[in-house]
Amino acid sequence: MAASTRAQVISLYKMMLTESKKFPSYNYRTYALRRVRDAFRANTTVEDPKMVARLMAEGQQTLALMQRQVAIGKMFETQKTVVE
Repeated sequence: MAASTRAQVISLYKMMLTESKKFPSYNYRTYALRRVRDAFRANTTVEDPKMVARLMAEGQQTLALMQRQVAIGKMFETQKTVVE
């Protein structure tokens, strides 16, 4: 993997983790963090440039979806649970 691609992947990973931490609900927040970490760990061995590009595009779409869900979640916040 090229250095610029590696930097883009790391940047996407950090943005997704940051966005995951913004979910207002504890359950959604922990689920999103776990999904992001597991997805990136599962694909650490990918070397094919086409596959990396496809996974990056999928990650960008997922990040956009998370941003929308966080915005919607903040519009309709519920009471905090005991865990939070």
